[in-house]
Amino acid sequence: MSEWKRKIPFQVDIAGVIDIMGSSLYSRYDTPIRELLQNAHDAIMRRRRGDLQFQGKIVVRQDSDAGTLSFTDDGVGLTPEDAENYLGTVGLGITGLIKRGTPPLSQQSGTADNGDLIGQFGVGLFSAFMLADRLVVESRNENAESGVRWEAGPGTEIDLSNIERSQFGTTVTLILKPEYKFLSENPESVETAIRDHADFLPIPIFLNDSDVRVNVIHAAWFDAQQDQESTELAIEEYFDETPLDVIPIRIEKPVSISGALYVSPQRVPGFSDLPTVMVTVRRMVISRKLQGILPVWATFLRGCIELHDCSPTASREDLVRNRAFENVCEVLEQILFEHFEKLADADPQRMESIVNWHRYSLAGAAIENERLRQVLKQSYRFPTSHGLLTIQEILDKSEADPLFEDDVDRVVWYNPDRRQERWINSLFASHSAPCVSTFRSFEESLLAQCLADDFDAGIESDLRLATPTAPNFSAMILGVQDLEDAAPEWIQFLESSQARVLLGSFRADQPVMAFLNERHELAKSFEELKQRGEIPTGFQRLIDTHFADAPTSQNEIILNRNHPMISRALSQKPGTPLSCVVRLIVANALNSAGGTTTKEARQQQQDDLDWIAECLWGRDS
Repeated sequence: MSEWKRKIPFQVDIAGVIDIMGSSLYSRYDTPIRELLQNAHDAIMRRRRGDLQFQGKIVVRQDSDAGTLSFTDDGVGLTPEDAENYLGTVGLGITGLIKRGTPPLSQQSGTADNGDLIGQFGVGLFSAFMLADRLVVESRNENAESGVRWEAGPGTEIDLSNIERSQFGTTVTLILKPEYKFLSENPESVETAIRDHADFLPIPIFLNDSDVRVNVIHAAWFDAQQDQESTELAIEEYFDETPLDVIPIRIEKPVSISGALYVSPQRVPGFSDLPTVMVTVRRMVISRKLQGILPVWATFLRGCIELHDCSPTASREDLVRNRAFENVCEVLEQILFEHFEKLADADPQRMESIVNWHRYSLAGAAIENERLRQVLKQSYRFPTSHGLLTIQEILDKSEADPLFEDDVDRVVWYNPDRRQERWINSLFASHSAPCVSTFRSFEESLLAQCLADDFDAGIESDLRLATPTAPNFSAMILGVQDLEDAAPEWIQFLESSQARVLLGSFRADQPVMAFLNERHELAKSFEELKQRGEIPTGFQRLIDTHFADAPTSQNEIILNRNHPMISRALSQKPGTPLSCVVRLIVANALNSAGGTTTKEARQQQQDDLDWIAECLWGRDS
C-alpha cells in the first residue's frame, strides 16, 4: 500500500451554522438585533479611542417596501482588508482579536482599556441570517480611500467590491425572510428589542431617524455616587413598582458590581421560586430575569446590576458559571446580609414591615439559613398568648420554671391548631411564658431551628406542644395532678371519640378538658372525603404517602376525678346511663374545641340520648 498525506481545509456549512444558532444557541428570534447593536457599539467605542470628544450614534431603519432592516453606526469602520479577512470567517471577530491583544492594523488607534468592548465570539454577524435571506455590509474606515461592500447569502459565496462612501462607519442591511418581514413594518417590535437588549448602552440609538432616542442610556443606579432618593425614583419609574427598600451597590474589589437591588412589593408565592434580577455586562442586558446570582432566600428582591468581571455565554443570554460568577454570588449575599442586619438595628419598624410583607418567603428560607434566622429573631413576630412577639422576645420570656424543670434553660410552648387558639391562650393568660401560635408548619420548623441555634450556643432549650401529655404541661399550665391513662374499660367505652382518654385531678367545676391534634383532625376529614369518593386517585396517593411518612397522634381528653358527676361515673362500670352522659360530655368538649364528628360518633350520640331518655321516662308502649 502506498502512503499518502495532504492538508485539507475545514469545510463550513453556513446553512448548518445558522440552523444551530436558531435552534440551539439562541432562544429569541430578535437575537440578531442585539448582536448587530453590539457590533455597532464596539465600532463606536474603538473610534472614541482616537478621538476622546467623539460621541457617536446608532440608527436603525425600517424599509417596508424593500423588506429590509438596517443598522448604521458612525464608528471606526472597515477597510477592504478587514471585510475580506474577518467578516466571512465564523469565530474570528475583530473585537475578539482586540481583546486577545492581536488587533488588525486598521483597528489599533488609541490606548484605551479593552473593558469597554462587548463582542467576543465572532458569530454576531452570522446570526443575522436567522432573519435574513441576504446580508449587505457597507463600510468605510477613516484611513481608507474608499468604502467597501460585502454581500452574502446563506451559501459560501461572498461578493466584495469597493464603493463610493463619504461617511465613516458601517451600515448592515438585512434583506428579511418572508416570515420576518414584520420587522421592516412594525416599529414597536424593533423598539421593544432595542430596549430589551440595549437600554443601557452608553451610545444613543435612534429608530427611523427619529429625534428621540430609543434607549435609556443611563439610570441613577449606575451613578458612581448614588443618591438614595434618585435611585428609588428611577427604580419606581423603570420597574413600575414602588420599592419597599432600596439597596445601592457599588464596589470594585474583590469583584466589580454596580447597580441597585430593591425589595419588591409583589408577594412571591411559595418557597420554591428562585430569585431573579436584571444583569448587564458592559451595559448590554444579558438577562432581565437571571437566576442563580442572588441567594436562594432573596426571592423578594429585584433590580439591575452591572457585572463587569463576569463573562456572558456564547448565546449572551446567561453568564458563564465560573469562579468569577461564584465570587459575585458570595459578595452579593454578604452585602445583603449586612444591609438587613444594619436595617434591623437602625430602623426596626421598616425591617418588620418588610418581614411582614414577605414573611412566608423569609420564614421558609430561614429554616435552612442560620444567619437569616438571626436577622428574623429581631423582626419576625408570632401571634402568642401575650400578643405579637418577636422570636427573641419569645425566647426571653420562655425561661424554664426551676420548680418544674431541672434539665433545660428554656421551654417554648406552641399551639399549631387555630381552632384551639382562644382556649389555649386562656390557659396561658396567667403564666409568664407565652404560648406561640404556629398555624403554618414552617413556623414550627423555624422555632425549632432557633432553639437548635440556642443549643449550639450552650443554651438547653425545648420546644413543646401545648397538650396534656407534654412534660409538665398538665401540672404547670393546667394545674392537673396525678395524670394517667384511664382504665381499659373506659378507653373502650369512649373509643367512638377516637381520642386518648386520660384521668386527672383539677378544679371541680370543669368535668372534662379536650385537646385536639391537628394531624388527627386532618386525617379524619380526608377519610370522610375518601369514603364519599370525593378525592381523585392521584391526590389520594399523595395523602396516603404523607400520613404514612408521619403517622398521626390522637386527640386527648382528661376526665376530672374532682368533678362530682365524673367521680361517681368512674366508680361504676361503663354502660350505665350516667356513663352515657359522660360520653356525651366528652363529645361536646371535642366539638367545642373544633373537632370533627364522624358518622359513627354521631350515631353513638343519638343512641346515648335515646338510652338516657328511656331510663328517665320509660319505653314507649
